Amino acid sequence: MSVPQRESLIVEFKSDRKTISENVIVDEVVALSNTDGGELYIGVEDDGTLTGAQPQHRDPLQMSAMIANKTVPSVSVRTVVLVEDEKYITRIEVPRSTSVIASAQGRILRRRLKANGEPESIPMYPYEISTRLSDLGRLDYSAQPVPDTTREDFDPLAMEKLRNVVRKYNNSDKSLLELDDEDLERALGFVAAVGDQTIPTLTGLLMIGREDVLAKAVPTSEATLQVLEGTNVRVNLTYKGPLLRTIEQVSEAIIPWNPVTEVSLGLFSDPIETFNGRAIREALVNAFGHRDYSMLGRVRVLIDDTGLTISNPGGFIEGISIDNLLTADPHGRNPSLMDALKRIGLAERTGRGIDRIYEGSLLSGRPLPDYSESGSTGVSLFIARSKPDQEFIKLIAEESEKRSAPLSLQTLLVLDALKRLRRATIEVLTEHVDVRKAQLIQTVELLVESGLVEAVGSAAHREYRMSSKVYKRTGRVKEYVRQADIDSIRYPELILRLAREQGRVTKQDVAELLHVNPDVAYYEIRKLVKAGELKSAKRGPDAHYVLSPQ
Repeated sequence: MSVPQRESLIVEFKSDRKTISENVIVDEVVALSNTDGGELYIGVEDDGTLTGAQPQHRDPLQMSAMIANKTVPSVSVRTVVLVEDEKYITRIEVPRSTSVIASAQGRILRRRLKANGEPESIPMYPYEISTRLSDLGRLDYSAQPVPDTTREDFDPLAMEKLRNVVRKYNNSDKSLLELDDEDLERALGFVAAVGDQTIPTLTGLLMIGREDVLAKAVPTSEATLQVLEGTNVRVNLTYKGPLLRTIEQVSEAIIPWNPVTEVSLGLFSDPIETFNGRAIREALVNAFGHRDYSMLGRVRVLIDDTGLTISNPGGFIEGISIDNLLTADPHGRNPSLMDALKRIGLAERTGRGIDRIYEGSLLSGRPLPDYSESGSTGVSLFIARSKPDQEFIKLIAEESEKRSAPLSLQTLLVLDALKRLRRATIEVLTEHVDVRKAQLIQTVELLVESGLVEAVGSAAHREYRMSSKVYKRTGRVKEYVRQADIDSIRYPELILRLAREQGRVTKQDVAELLHVNPDVAYYEIRKLVKAGELKSAKRGPDAHYVLSPQ
């Protein structure tokens, strides 16, 4: 492996012409480890010029041992000495930490990119340490007691509202209603014992804290709702109360801006919201439940001409990304807060609220939720404003009725993907559907058995598409014929092109080219022979065909 041409967030160059100190090396290792890991090259100038490492920095074992001894907790690096342009370069491969790393001298650093794109190592401040540990799942910030607060800072009206929420939702823990206020606070993690005192936790204040106390002790609990029509601001509200009240108020304020469309389902019609109400609630709960309360910023809800956006400070935690939202094991930044939200019934007890967000969009016949604008400092959910796919809604409703059970999220995702892609192999579906491959294969095969999907081709090249039954049911027979015939129309062109490029073709060549069985391949070849496009050059086991002279 050669030396990279330039520095980046995960690549650092250090000159060793004047013998770099061990402390500088350790600081760079700490910064890399506390960010995304990476590589430290000793003996390279900032502009990428190779000048070489000093002899004392060329012993891989000694360098690795020195770094392990001078970092807390110890960082296990891999050190390699490269020789490029007759210069010795020491490469130190630094893993991404699963904790917060400090040097033996107590320095805690992280990497960042400057405005000009160049990287630098800077101190990690106390609030960033909390964020880092929270991102890694090593600290439950929401379970921490809040200094200078007491149980008197809880709002009795908020406590009563909490009890009403428990009564309202079927999936809540009804045993909570049997507890008095103090026992309920302990059961939900609203308080923590600090010496001989009982102190409210962040979870407690967020859930039932008085508004004036929240403004002082947890200013990051605020939320905003904006509604724009073009460039005109129609609504601009700020919410500063406890979460239960805020979630309810935001949900109610969205209703006038969430019109419904009547979709005919046989003899009946069903009102379909522009933004699925259940998905909105889950998205709000996720935004408040998983946001980073140590970071400045608010949960923001925006409705404009393009759709609905719900964003919150604090990126995805370790192990979660936009590529595995539906398959990653459920875990969050604020376990204590999310546990309270689950037990009172506001959040999914399974921790799969994200499933409900996707399911809500699919059942409404609308595009999938979009998390592509999320980053390391925030999560942003966008639900596009679009007309509902009424035929897709009918298909789901009819199939659910036929099965006497709602379709699974995995089934909805596969049907949506095939609707968009028209046809796809399992490998292609894997790239577009966030479902584990084994489960994806099982889901697709069940859809084939049910008659909703049909397979084309064989073996690894097998493709899937919506069945003729689905196209007929949705009144799109012509579209099905176009999809079904597109292969057979292109077969002659593909076979002749292969014959020109190879100089000959065999039955096996054509079978592999078209992803069909040998009998179909032979049939297609014979049609070209009869048409005078190909001629047989040899018969028997080694039979092959060449282009006919024109």
